[in-house]
Amino acid sequence: MRIPDGGIDMLAQRPLFSGLSRKELKSIAALGVTIEISAGQELTKQDAIGIEAFLIVSGAARCVVGDEVQLATLGPGDFFGELSLLDGARRSATVIADTDMVVVVFDKREFRQLIEASTSIALKLLESMAARLRVVDQELAAERLRDQ
Repeated sequence: MRIPDGGIDMLAQRPLFSGLSRKELKSIAALGVTIEISAGQELTKQDAIGIEAFLIVSGAARCVVGDEVQLATLGPGDFFGELSLLDGARRSATVIADTDMVVVVFDKREFRQLIEASTSIALKLLESMAARLRVVDQELAAERLRDQ
């Protein structure tokens, strides 16, 4: 199902969509599909072809690479899966639900509409990706120092 009318208020409370007009929020609410995820379920699989992006409405998940090296814990308001939709490359990590979750799923076409709907959304996505990249860079630098 698409995001219900009451979901517009939920979207407005998420960092990615805060500050958007009611009209922009309504256009976004028409895009995603809301689904429930059970704890333990994989939402993305490392090296798989990415066909959707996710917005966490409730619950928590962990982002892992390789043999369960945890990169991040994700929660309400976090958006993931967008890298594969932007560059067409395979998934860079596996995301596993730690709890029961509610997520909004955007397919590639909907994701494109989402970022084209507002420069504010596009900028917030870029800021989020930049922040994640900085964390990974810092962790890699710390790892190199430990190995010396």
